[in-house]
Amino acid sequence: MIRCFRTATLALTLIAGLLPATSQAQDISKLISLGVLAETDPNAALQETDAALRDPGVLGTPPDVRILLDLLELRAALLEQTGQLEDAAKVWAHVGRTRLFARADVRDDPVPAYEQAAILFEQIGSVTAARQTIEAAIAAEAETGRDGAAMQRLYASLQRLAELEGETEMADAARAALEELETPSFEFSGKSEDGGFAEVDVYYATDRARSGRQDPTEFYSGRRGKKLELGIATVTIPNTHVPGTVERPSVWRLDFRRNASRHVLLQKIEPLDDGSFFGRLQGEFREDAGRDMFVYIHGFNHDFEYAAQRAAQLAYDMGSAAVPVLFSWPSRNTTVGYIADAAVVRLSGRRLAVFLEDLVAKSGAETIHIIAHSMGNRALTDALEIMALERRVQPQDDPVFGQVMFAAPDVDAQLFAAMARVFRPLAKRMTLYASSKDWALVSSRKLHGSAPRAGLGGDVLLADNHFDSIDMSTLGEDMLAHNYFSNDSSALADMMTLFWRDAPPEHRCGLTPRVTTSGTVWEYLEGQCPTNDLIGVIANLKSQRLSAPDDIRAMVPTLVPQQARANLVMPVLDRILIGGQ
Repeated sequence: MIRCFRTATLALTLIAGLLPATSQAQDISKLISLGVLAETDPNAALQETDAALRDPGVLGTPPDVRILLDLLELRAALLEQTGQLEDAAKVWAHVGRTRLFARADVRDDPVPAYEQAAILFEQIGSVTAARQTIEAAIAAEAETGRDGAAMQRLYASLQRLAELEGETEMADAARAALEELETPSFEFSGKSEDGGFAEVDVYYATDRARSGRQDPTEFYSGRRGKKLELGIATVTIPNTHVPGTVERPSVWRLDFRRNASRHVLLQKIEPLDDGSFFGRLQGEFREDAGRDMFVYIHGFNHDFEYAAQRAAQLAYDMGSAAVPVLFSWPSRNTTVGYIADAAVVRLSGRRLAVFLEDLVAKSGAETIHIIAHSMGNRALTDALEIMALERRVQPQDDPVFGQVMFAAPDVDAQLFAAMARVFRPLAKRMTLYASSKDWALVSSRKLHGSAPRAGLGGDVLLADNHFDSIDMSTLGEDMLAHNYFSNDSSALADMMTLFWRDAPPEHRCGLTPRVTTSGTVWEYLEGQCPTNDLIGVIANLKSQRLSAPDDIRAMVPTLVPQQARANLVMPVLDRILIGGQ
């Protein structure tokens, strides 16, 4: 046990040196190109991958653990594809170890990598290596505190491999452990170890294919499905939650076990037919007709689990004043899958158009807002353009949607501007959030012949009278998590302000105008807004339907008891009320 702990500590120390310590946007265009080469010439891609693993220009400076893992996974897959099974097995085992010790940062389960390594070891006759790898997988799974289907599967594999080796004692022990495991249940028990939590139902539509697994965290894969599936994902938010974050188990705090009192967890997946889905959704608004709805469309490099957690976190942080709906397209959840993501997202845009029309017609919501992130904006812009053309919208038409927010859109800037002119009448207001430090956009621009992306901030930020352009570069970027817009509470406060009062930029907090050759854009100044207090106040005001200035002034001291802090919030609210509707 002491030896294992020392090994883990050493690994943590080594991986700490791989984690990003810079706010500079990482260029991953070489990595993305490897994904393309792997489809056409696996042998050449394998050579390039080996070189990339030694290239700081690809890995980043200091090296980024997510990019390292993506390269290792690509190398393992290519070795397997080219018949080099022993080397492939060793690399898959390496992937498992790296995922295990970097669990807090990459959010990947090490067990599948270990299992793949064991399969390959067994294929080449290395039964002992296969058994040892399964033992490592069992140890990794045990750290999570789970005892369901994955652990049953692993002990069954261990028993079989031990029998093949003639290790009777080990096989008997594995059989005994297997018998002790309870039948797995992926229904949430409603219990937590040391604190409270809230449940958030996220209505979803997805064209991901099912994985065949029943664990809600793995229920949907990164492959394209044949049709759109509807359902409800139940996510728990701990009472200790910090606005703007998705709390997850952390290896750095020796906090391995998923715990609803400390972590944001996807607890349940409930697929529904069309009638049941919209019946349940309509019930949300029969009980509270004044609630809004928002549709969240995730970006590149996201799996279904994390997308559902993000949608729930946004809804919770907004005081549950809006019903969350997730549209999840089949992202492969890997940096090397960028080109594959870019191909599949366009089909998802067609399906999104149908789904949005269904929401308008059958949800019962009076106001529907939309938030799209990164490459998810390609699906959204396609969907909105289809809707606008089919509806033959005109500038004088009543808007179909409330706020439509394009966060870091990975869309050609000129194309985005042209499309926005077509679908502008669909929304009450459109807002473009941009950053000059977004690694995906910097890399995408390079891949697209240096053509600016709509989500890039700085000197290339789009200015257009059809939408408000907000440069959020001062917030930095969150590297491979690629979600600065929802991790930082100041952007969340700006979105909540728009949901609440539709205030123009000059009446919102922390935004200052910047005149460019093509028009005026707005720059967010960090540290100018009482963001955490503002989030709480707006959430309460919206849920109580308060809008009269006198009522708001009377309410603020009860929400922000400290006079000095209340004095900072009230002038911001005054500006919003003057400019909002």
